[in-house]
Amino acid sequence: MVPVNLEESSGLPPEFLKLCTEDSVKVKKVDMSLKEYQTTLKSMHMPNNGVVKVVRDRIFSAAFHPCGSNLLMAAGDKYGRVGLWKLVSLDSPFKLISVAYKHTDDSTSGFDTQGGECGDDGVLLFEPHTRPVGCMAFSRSSPANLLTSSYDGSLRSMDVEKAAFDDVYSIEDGIKNFDFLSHDCSTLMVGDWYGDVAIVDRRTPGNTYESLYTLDYKAVRCVNVHPVQKHYFVVAETKVVSIYDTRFLKRTSSQAVSQLHGHTLSINSAYFSPVTGNRVLTCCYDNNIRIYDTAAMTTTAPLLTSIRHNMQTGRWLSKLTAVWDPKQEDCFLVGSMGKPRCAQVFHESGQLQHTFRDMDLSTVVSVTAFHPSRNAMLGGNSSGRLHIFTD
Repeated sequence: MVPVNLEESSGLPPEFLKLCTEDSVKVKKVDMSLKEYQTTLKSMHMPNNGVVKVVRDRIFSAAFHPCGSNLLMAAGDKYGRVGLWKLVSLDSPFKLISVAYKHTDDSTSGFDTQGGECGDDGVLLFEPHTRPVGCMAFSRSSPANLLTSSYDGSLRSMDVEKAAFDDVYSIEDGIKNFDFLSHDCSTLMVGDWYGDVAIVDRRTPGNTYESLYTLDYKAVRCVNVHPVQKHYFVVAETKVVSIYDTRFLKRTSSQAVSQLHGHTLSINSAYFSPVTGNRVLTCCYDNNIRIYDTAAMTTTAPLLTSIRHNMQTGRWLSKLTAVWDPKQEDCFLVGSMGKPRCAQVFHESGQLQHTFRDMDLSTVVSVTAFHPSRNAMLGGNSSGRLHIFTD
């Protein structure tokens, strides 16, 4: 598979390759008080070039590359496209050239010489899927690998050094999301629209599962692995959130270790707190964000906080999901349906910590994320644009 640039270059820009292969920054955790944290959030603003059309249609997923020297972001859209955007300073000589990649069944398929349409403002555009890219994540053990999953039933790994998208796992259709089951990111937990979760080992040849378990009679809307005790994973099912233990799973009728009750409508997401896993954060279409205490893994996890938040995104927007700040484990970020448009940061107690607003933030950013080490956040909207706030 040979990449072809829009210009005469025979490969991806070398600066881009260097950036993607940069190891994540090992930052010594500094515990900040809420006052100090609020000060940090207030120092973040949207730069003049902080809004870019990264993909062509509605954004379904987005992620930061873990490198610390520059801000590199990825986004996936409704029709299977994946865009990579490096925030380019206005006085920087470094510009990325748009490149389009289309995945076909031909093993020789590669980058489309027609190129992308997103301009030269730090964007690379690829088309590894055909339906919404519901989940993406950079491998923590190999930052050059971006894993993406799609409703078309494919989970693929982009290796920027090879300029290739490799098949990791494939079903007929309906992959919802995935998470890394092992610390070295070689094993994955994959959830689908049919109520199944699959354990996939990337070291095993082929693109099938090691084991498959049916957990819900309808759908698995979100799956997330405990950051410390990797045998635990939390699943957003039809109207309940359950925590399971991989050591005691059965092909059907698995018994949950703990359940998080109180949701009355469909559940958008459920995530363990990123450092200890002592909390689970959920978003539900009943207009509530909930935080549960999962430190003790009791049969029924206690509800700590419930925050009223408008989740009625309607048909044309991606659903709102609240995500933890990996640098401040007791705080999380979520988009808002309110006007003027904004994204908000809350403490687990329900106290609002900060509201990100800007004149250039004029649409709902349903998909949000914090950088794992730098003071930066992103928000993606329904027209394929990413917005960035940084210090």
